[in-house]
Amino acid sequence: MVVGEIIISGFNPINTVSLTFERFIHLLQEGWVLKTLAFAIMVGSVMALIERSGGVGGLVHELSIRRSWVQSKRSALIPSFIAGIIIFIESSITSLVAGAIGKPFCDRYGISRAKLAFVCDSTSAPMCSLLPINGWGALLLGLIGGQITAGLISGQEGRWLLEAVVFNFYAYIALIVTFAVIWFGIDIGPMRRTLPNPPTEEIVDGSPSSVFLFIWPVVWMIAGVIGFMLITGGGNLLEGSGSTSIFYALLLTLVLTWIYYRSMGVMTSREFFTTVFAGAKSLTPIAMILLFAFAIGGVSSDMKVGHYLASFIGDYLPSAYIAGAIFVFAAVIAFATGTSWGTFSIMLPIAVPLAVGLDAPVALCMGAVISGGVFGDHCSPISDTTIISSMASGCEVGEHVRTQLPYALISALIALLLFIIAGVALS
Repeated sequence: MVVGEIIISGFNPINTVSLTFERFIHLLQEGWVLKTLAFAIMVGSVMALIERSGGVGGLVHELSIRRSWVQSKRSALIPSFIAGIIIFIESSITSLVAGAIGKPFCDRYGISRAKLAFVCDSTSAPMCSLLPINGWGALLLGLIGGQITAGLISGQEGRWLLEAVVFNFYAYIALIVTFAVIWFGIDIGPMRRTLPNPPTEEIVDGSPSSVFLFIWPVVWMIAGVIGFMLITGGGNLLEGSGSTSIFYALLLTLVLTWIYYRSMGVMTSREFFTTVFAGAKSLTPIAMILLFAFAIGGVSSDMKVGHYLASFIGDYLPSAYIAGAIFVFAAVIAFATGTSWGTFSIMLPIAVPLAVGLDAPVALCMGAVISGGVFGDHCSPISDTTIISSMASGCEVGEHVRTQLPYALISALIALLLFIIAGVALS
């Protein structure tokens, strides 16, 4: 970030310091940034409450002993994978729920937290991009609508989005690879050297805590996000504010959890608020990482990194390979900026006219933008989904990035091959 500010300031050290302070002040004046940082801290409180109340132990007892659904190393990550599939309203909530469910099973069956972080990250964003009944869909519909308004393409935004999702190859492959890694216990690269956490709780058959101490806070969190998305979107889920919805959903969850735990006699008010502050304190460093990630993204945007990289795609490129090239450049932009949404905003207005001008399949090129954005975002250490998946799983960000990269690259190579094949077949 500092190197970027030095370049922007024209290598003037005084201006560099001034620009750096101004950037952080500007970020802290943005409502969505403050809400995101507060959400990162509050989720630590919710997770600490669930653990302290015995809800985690209750969940493990329910699935491992009473239901016998999780009885092996192979099945330990399946609940997290399923959570990542069915909760597609918001990628952050998906990662948080999948991480909370998976941690006790990973510790019990000797699976590293890095592998859990991989599952959380590799299911959340791909599913949100494949079933865009969420903020992802709202953004993409708006960007596609801009191309229709400009007269470059004709038709309805919804139809174009559905066609683009069909060609979102990376998301499909990433989900298949993730399931294969879970089912066959595939550990490659740095993942082979990761170590599991020691079990934190003994699961007994006597009088386990109620599983509802875990379930209800999670239900309130998910339902709150959906409800506030509808409220902030004026009844339209696609137009709701993700950051605002998550912030208020977590506030509501904390209030309802306090009432519920007090009524159940699980915690006194003193124990509740002590746990809330302890959980918030534990995730404050994550909030700081997020703040610096936002700052780096801003520096990349000011330096026009995305437009500079996209400028390499020219009319000389054969139309059959244009989708593959768009996928690669979108991935590079997403990696450099740490945001898939920013990549969509940069690349879609470039990809559509490029595809039209070269008579390439437009929907395929849109799908390449979405796939490249998700892939680059997965690999980026400054991506919010990367950081949140690490946070939810109790894994260091650096370790998560290193261990996930080989799997993401395998999925990306397969996706690139499919984009080239589809481009040749459809051109």
